[in-house]
Amino acid sequence: MNPVIVIGGGLAGSEAAWQLAQRGVRVKLYEMRPNAPTGAHVGGDLAELVCSNSLGSNQADRASGVLKNELRRFNSLLVECAEETALPAGAALAVDREAFARRVTERITAHPNIELIREEMKEIPSAPAIVASGPLTSESLSQSIAALSGEEHLFFFDAISPIVRAESVDMQIAFRASRYDKSESDDGDYINCPFTKEEYYAFLDALKTAERIELRSFEDAIESGVKAGHFFEGCLPVEILAARGDEALAYGPMRPVGLRDPRTGKRPHAVAQLRQDNLAASLYNIVGFQTNLKFPEQRRVLRLIPGLANAEFERYGQMHRNTFISAPKLLRPTLQHIQRDDLFFAGQIVGVEGYMGNIASGVLAGVNLARLLGGKTPLTLPRETMLGALCHYISHADLKDFQPMKANFGILPDLNLEKKIGKREKGQRYAARSAQALDAYLQENSE
Repeated sequence: MNPVIVIGGGLAGSEAAWQLAQRGVRVKLYEMRPNAPTGAHVGGDLAELVCSNSLGSNQADRASGVLKNELRRFNSLLVECAEETALPAGAALAVDREAFARRVTERITAHPNIELIREEMKEIPSAPAIVASGPLTSESLSQSIAALSGEEHLFFFDAISPIVRAESVDMQIAFRASRYDKSESDDGDYINCPFTKEEYYAFLDALKTAERIELRSFEDAIESGVKAGHFFEGCLPVEILAARGDEALAYGPMRPVGLRDPRTGKRPHAVAQLRQDNLAASLYNIVGFQTNLKFPEQRRVLRLIPGLANAEFERYGQMHRNTFISAPKLLRPTLQHIQRDDLFFAGQIVGVEGYMGNIASGVLAGVNLARLLGGKTPLTLPRETMLGALCHYISHADLKDFQPMKANFGILPDLNLEKKIGKREKGQRYAARSAQALDAYLQENSE
């Protein structure tokens, strides 16, 4: 059997290549970095995390936790690598992003069935393949995808958060704690910068009036299109969110619930949280502070955050284009292209959002291509599973309202409960139903 081609060495492509290789399929994994940079990535390792370093909640009764458990059922390489490089992050699974990418690269390159090719794949192969080229797909490959599908790409803009050096945070003002932490220790997983009401409104005024970077034209997606709503709701720049109302941030990424300022013993009006970004704990990202402000403006405005008056920035926030295809018209829930059984798509380009969604789509694409090559029917996972529900969404959504989707209980079939139950118990029931449905389906399909 000739090697199959996987395009893209991000989260989805790396996972897809691994799933194929583990099933005895030879793989040629194409990754254009570092020879052809993307503008958002900084290194050449596989599975580099560009935005946050958090892979979401690890709790079994949360949507992200349900998806993680489904991926563990498939022996996901990237979930394993994430757990091996995990950092303290409360109930979330956060990683040292450099160690994580290095670990994935080592595992992929050591596999005897995987050949890593550092070249740009400029067109859709005619042989069996998985396209996991990500939101920053090259222009040549984008044109090839458009020629195959006859559909225009959809665009949305994503923004990444700034990273500060831990030593520059004033811990006389900031404090360590996780939400609802009742212990007396100062070993909380987050650094919290507490705002009084006056400090919050001074920060808000500066944020609203700060200068932004002019948006460039990405493949005919002009600034007017962005203003019309091409931001993904889950990654809104902090200045866009602030414009929605004076308390939008205080009820959003800066909500202070479950935290008390040790200086006053009271809950702050708002709080900016910093999450550990590397194993040495020398770098912290500002949670939820994706931004497109000019770099000098970021330095000026973000230093108004209590505790960050002398902050030193390892990386400023920035905005970049993300590309995804018209999946509801082009893909089946198996992630196969509607016109070619042996062509699969995976990752953010299909309209799944969040690191775990990307990894999950890579799992399914890899498993299904291996099954196809082995003469088996590709899996269409039950909608009661989180991955099955995600794949159903991207292949059945109304295109006019199509937005990238991350794991959430709202896309699962209703539980049809006779009486109202609490959020936690509902999550537990969703999780139990998902596990039962997945095990039964995989056993029935000899997977």
